[in-house]
Amino acid sequence: MTWTFTPDLAAWAAAVRPAVAARPVPHTQLVTVIDALERQGLDAFGSEPPLFGWWTGPDGLVAGALVQCPPHPLLIGTLPAEAVRELGAALASEPVLAGVDALNARREDARALAVSWGKPTEVVEENRLYRLAGLIAPDPAPAGRARPAEEADLPLLLEWVTAFRQESGEGGAASEAALRDRLSYGGMLLWEDAGTPVSLAGFFRPIDAVTRIGPVYTPPELRGRGYAAGVTYAATEAAHAAGAAEVLLFTDLANPTSNRVYQRLGYTPVEDRVEVALA
Repeated sequence: MTWTFTPDLAAWAAAVRPAVAARPVPHTQLVTVIDALERQGLDAFGSEPPLFGWWTGPDGLVAGALVQCPPHPLLIGTLPAEAVRELGAALASEPVLAGVDALNARREDARALAVSWGKPTEVVEENRLYRLAGLIAPDPAPAGRARPAEEADLPLLLEWVTAFRQESGEGGAASEAALRDRLSYGGMLLWEDAGTPVSLAGFFRPIDAVTRIGPVYTPPELRGRGYAAGVTYAATEAAHAAGAAEVLLFTDLANPTSNRVYQRLGYTPVEDRVEVALA
């Protein structure tokens, strides 16, 4: 039983893909990270090179995966208990992990790893993963309609996705390359009221019939009118039309409004993930 760490994307993807694909719902973030890195290159998430890792169980099979794309936290997939214990020890002693200052893991794993880290930590974000059980139209329906975003909408998309990143704590600016990729498969939608864009929602490229909604953003002055529910409903329909049989999304547990909205649309909780950072 051991962790292997490497800067080699091809080696990592080959090693972890079967385990990740076997459980695509809890591994949804890893699936989209692999896709982005393979499509856009190692600088898809930042200028610093990523760090990859996988855990091999006693049967010789890979049963756990992680990736860090600086400046983002160490993203940790679903792990067996033994892998969590060994990763905790590695965080405290493995030189290649010395630069890790934050991690994103399932709630119980994050708690155990924070203890093993041996350094003061704090919880900076708590998110809940939802999966669609059955799509329910917003009631009452908001004014307006959805339409696919187009090339001419790119300046607005850049502005709003950057605002979303700042508001959500993710930070940084929206990636034009990533948005152009979304536009190529119809993965960004705008909700218009009286012909004016008032909200947006996107979905990731479906992989093995699984996708994830995000981002969803409405400018502050336009909130409270049901636009986010309308555009999320439309994005979910578009994701199904693009080939997704399973549609997921994350919500910030600090935002009870969005959690209620998505549950009214038919999304049900799967698990909670926590971001822990060095204090």
